Amino acid sequence: MNEDLISKYNVPTPRYTSYPPANYFHDKFTNEDYEKAVIASNETTPQNISFYIHIPFCRHLCHYCGCNSYPMAKPEIIEAYVDAVKKEIRKVIPLINKSRKISQIHYGGGSPSSIPLHYIQEINELLLSNFECIDSPEIAIECHPGYLDENNWMQLINAGFNRCSIGVQDFNSKVLKGVNRRPSLLEMETIFGLLRAFNVSINMDFIYGLPYQSVQSFEETLQKAAALKPDRLVTFSYAHVPWVNKAMMILEKNGLPSPQEKSAMYDAAKRILAAKGYQPIGLDHFVLPDDDLNIALQSGQLHRNFQGYCTRKTTGQVYAFGVTGISQLSMAYSQNTKSIPEYIQKMNDGEFAIIKGYTLNNEEQIAKEVITTLMCNDRLSWKELSAHIGVGESDIKNAISYDENKLADFEKDGIINYSPEEIKITQEGAIFVRNVAAAFDPLMKDNTKMYSKPV
Repeated sequence: MNEDLISKYNVPTPRYTSYPPANYFHDKFTNEDYEKAVIASNETTPQNISFYIHIPFCRHLCHYCGCNSYPMAKPEIIEAYVDAVKKEIRKVIPLINKSRKISQIHYGGGSPSSIPLHYIQEINELLLSNFECIDSPEIAIECHPGYLDENNWMQLINAGFNRCSIGVQDFNSKVLKGVNRRPSLLEMETIFGLLRAFNVSINMDFIYGLPYQSVQSFEETLQKAAALKPDRLVTFSYAHVPWVNKAMMILEKNGLPSPQEKSAMYDAAKRILAAKGYQPIGLDHFVLPDDDLNIALQSGQLHRNFQGYCTRKTTGQVYAFGVTGISQLSMAYSQNTKSIPEYIQKMNDGEFAIIKGYTLNNEEQIAKEVITTLMCNDRLSWKELSAHIGVGESDIKNAISYDENKLADFEKDGIINYSPEEIKITQEGAIFVRNVAAAFDPLMKDNTKMYSKPV
């Protein structure tokens, strides 16, 4: 990557896992607003249902983590928390039209696989007993392999999961020790054998930009990962946000790779995985050619939410449960409290635990579609988008920050190919797709909020 381009475009930029980004949520959004938004979601698209369950607990906390995670609690607190999640589910279920179908269930954290796994099975059974599913729904969980033995993996299979995202992060023991992460308890080949025997799809998650990583060491990690042939590989760029997690300051002391080194790691990942037959999806995913995500990308039907990339088929409005869970409805976002005791108390009192949220106006709903389409599919056809959302092309451009001079500048730098009809992100510009999306974002004018850098 040209160092001049890195210097020019490696500036704090939203990740756009939502639009507007989560730091626009505000505390004037109430429990009543959330209940109204859930009821209204029955009449809007997409009609599918996506459930997200946040399990905040970890056996120990990794220094790089920017998620809402908490140290493992006593057994009675775990039980009380799971009971509270079930109460929240039972409070939301009557508000959702029973004719709608589940397309996705996703567990995140924290480390959801860190708690006794019978609790996870109970939550799944509660959700699945109240709604029908589409054909082949995605039932997924993020797994920390450092604490799971063969019996634990079988428990997850028996709980109905058909996709497991294994948080490897790196195979290098020095890197893992430097970020306070425990390596896998079982050999990865053993885990793959167990899951493959029951047709469970496998994701492997990695992070680049950590202390003690080098281009060579990251190449070695990816070579080992690709040899296992997981269905999907994810290479997240480490987001250094010490104002979110002070533990990240420890990583500064250990030394972080430069933006140029991170860019080289990203390029190495693309090169190695392409040689193994993987196709790039968005910023950070790589999948096999026959994967649903690649098929959706080729037809411009790729979508994304806080849980990651999905197809239009599995896309649903997201109803989130647990502390800090963010519901992503067609016209609103809402987030639960971060406090575990407060969350449990609110659920015991029969209340919602909304701490903040955001209602999108018409222009923001249009900007959301523009930015999501570009971020997911690396291309944007004004005609196709107009047909999809039922808004005229000129009205779309009027609702966003459409500036042909900015587009011409991106094209000059090789970030995009641009015509009046369509914008395409180039292979070289893929790492800066966030910058292109931000150029369309009206909220970035006079913006003072804090973000991580693309590289």
